[in-house]
Amino acid sequence: MVSSTEYGSHTWELLLTVDHQHEGVQNEFSLHVTGDLHVGGLMLKLVEQIQIPQDWSDYAFWWEQKKCWLLKTHWTLDKCGVQADAKLIFTTQHKMLRLRLPNMKTVRLKVSFSSMVFKAVSDICKMLNIRRSEELSLLKQSEGTLKKKKKKDKNSKEPATEDILNLCNSPASSGLPANPGLYSKTMTPTYDPVSGSPASSTVTWFSDGSVTEQNCSILALSHASCSPETLAEMYQPRTLADKAKLNAGWLDSSRSLMEQGVLEEDQLLLRFKYYTFFDLNPKYDAVRINQIYEQARWAILLEEIDCTEEEMLIFAALQAYHVSKLSLSSETQDSICESEVDEVEAALSNLEVTLEGGNKSKILEDITDIPKLADNLKLVRPKKLALKAIKSYWFVFRDTSVSYFKNKESAQGEPIEKLNLKGCEVVPDVNVAAKKFGIKLLIPVADGMNEVYLRCDNEDQYARWMAACVLASKGRTMADSSYQPEVQKILSFLQMKNWTMCSQTASEPENVDMKPECFVSPRYTKKFKSKQLTARILEAHQNVSQMSLVDAKLRFIQAWQSLPEFGLSYYIVRFKGSKKDDVLGVSYNRLIRIDMATGDPITTWRFSNMKQWNVNWEIRQVAIEFDQNVSIAFTCLSADCKIIHEYIGGYIFLSTRSKDHNETLDEELFHKLTGGQE
Repeated sequence: MVSSTEYGSHTWELLLTVDHQHEGVQNEFSLHVTGDLHVGGLMLKLVEQIQIPQDWSDYAFWWEQKKCWLLKTHWTLDKCGVQADAKLIFTTQHKMLRLRLPNMKTVRLKVSFSSMVFKAVSDICKMLNIRRSEELSLLKQSEGTLKKKKKKDKNSKEPATEDILNLCNSPASSGLPANPGLYSKTMTPTYDPVSGSPASSTVTWFSDGSVTEQNCSILALSHASCSPETLAEMYQPRTLADKAKLNAGWLDSSRSLMEQGVLEEDQLLLRFKYYTFFDLNPKYDAVRINQIYEQARWAILLEEIDCTEEEMLIFAALQAYHVSKLSLSSETQDSICESEVDEVEAALSNLEVTLEGGNKSKILEDITDIPKLADNLKLVRPKKLALKAIKSYWFVFRDTSVSYFKNKESAQGEPIEKLNLKGCEVVPDVNVAAKKFGIKLLIPVADGMNEVYLRCDNEDQYARWMAACVLASKGRTMADSSYQPEVQKILSFLQMKNWTMCSQTASEPENVDMKPECFVSPRYTKKFKSKQLTARILEAHQNVSQMSLVDAKLRFIQAWQSLPEFGLSYYIVRFKGSKKDDVLGVSYNRLIRIDMATGDPITTWRFSNMKQWNVNWEIRQVAIEFDQNVSIAFTCLSADCKIIHEYIGGYIFLSTRSKDHNETLDEELFHKLTGGQE
């Protein structure tokens, strides 16, 4: 028998590969080591043998076979499990990566390949001056979505529209820690709230970094739209299964880029993964607002989200005459910086405005009053063997329920039916031109969804009832502070749709220099001739012509958020006990089971009713328990189940955010909710 002391003293040979750029210098070294040598000591031995005077501080060991970094330098080789057959590569932790931003521009910058993706994205956002990095993540494009036409595959790595913007000289790119000041408002560059251009005095804070004034403009301003030909070449999902492909490639936030097979100079997509845009502020968020706008714009142009013809024209009008024209004009003019205001004074003045917002009696009245709506509405119930039955009733909306009676006089008695809207799906059914203001309610019942339509008489009535239904579906009442803003948001969207023909502008569409095909999805370019589209976009433009650049982008984002499918990420799943595949829609507050063939919602489950969820990593099955003894389990077919697990945990994490927390992130909580134990 050999004692442990004698065994530990035995040396063995370890072959190490050094990833360096020096020509004529060997890159493989053989060292005699012992199992009790720590990783830091191995680094020191190797550097002494290389004998090249350079900064090795960014270098670490990458274990090729196990696909992991040896970052705990105090661990011994025995503790790490390293033996003589291990292939260790001594390589830099920060490497060049190409990122395609939501505005379809590609930036090239140095990113940590050894940090968890969550941390890497945080550093990237600091370089790009995007607040709230937790809303974004990195997406690897699946083969099926790179290009629509096979003959273009050879160019699939290159962006279709722009050259690559090099941002490789920032402190974070050099392996140094990124400036933490970006998460402090007092250190964040300010932007002109009207034009969105950066205030030059604050850009000087970044003069040694990557975000120069020119780069700020590229990231914060929208540029000319792509050609219809380019649009036609891009991947456009036709079915729910196609849409599921778009979300299959999200990287695991709890693992590093290198661990997930990402190589130096690879291209990834930087996208807003979670559709909860917290604390959007034009003064600090010009880049963030522009990138959200661009992601929304491309989602609509490529039909990743469905919208009506009326809505498509509104989106086209906001693009064509505001974002495109104002962006071009702001490039040619010097931005007029408003006088600098001390951050603390600005915050105090905002607080003062908030506190003085309403009088005391009104506030007291709002607290003591139980809000309710009561109106004559039309009830439409689809019948299987007959036409739709449309009948007028007296409706009363109280708390999160709607009751209806034969008439106003009978409202003191028992209702004909009481509908509890908590957890239901609310879908707008509106055509302003035809004076149609409908609300489609899909109410969860034991065997699926109960479908009910409400018809309103006018815009005001629709806005009040629609806002109440939306809040009730989330378990909130009209007493909630978000009710009135929701009403105003709906009304403003309706007003944009309710354009009136302006004869002077619309009669001469040929005099306007625009390509309408650039502002609508290919489906509408096939449906209408170019002159017809131009005239209709000009009609729609009448209601948005007085907005500033940032207002136009924010209005575009709000209109996008109003679409029924907004915020849904689709995955193909097989539910436990089911014999067919379904589509699972994941949103910020709910999960929706959708029939793959018809696209109709089958069941909705709210996160607010969720008791717990877990993953059986052996069979890759997600199991979720809800209130009232409801439990579901499914396996994910179109992506790894870890992606859905991370989506659920990520949305719950984002719901804990508060402005009081000084914009600091609890990274440990995020990984606890999303990491899982594989």
